[in-house]
Amino acid sequence: MTPHELAQYMLNQDAFSKWMGIKLIEVREKYCLIEMPVKQEMINGLKTVHGGITFSFADSALAFSSNNTNEASVALNCTINFTKAVKMGDILRAESVLISDTRKTGIYDIKITNQKQELVAAFRGTVYKIDKKVTDL
Repeated sequence: MTPHELAQYMLNQDAFSKWMGIKLIEVREKYCLIEMPVKQEMINGLKTVHGGITFSFADSALAFSSNNTNEASVALNCTINFTKAVKMGDILRAESVLISDTRKTGIYDIKITNQKQELVAAFRGTVYKIDKKVTDL
């Protein structure tokens, strides 16, 4: 399978990412760009997107980029910095880029932007490679 086909394979089984409305925009080896619309159910009491949604969106980008070579990886450590409020009607994009790759771990930086290309969050995720194939799980 190509990296895009593997990411699509994962998305097809990922009920939460599908609920968020995630679409694969571009996928290549250990990289992905995804997009999602903000839904009313994602809004918190301050009329902005719940931080957990933004974190989950970045986590999905991490999963689609770190697993798209069929080398299964799981999140080991993740951090996020929220830089701008996300509001109803926003369209978010997350770009996941590999910055370090070893035999057992990988580190990815994920930038989340809105439809105005404003940075709304910066996420760094470390993954652990579990010595299994994505398609065998």
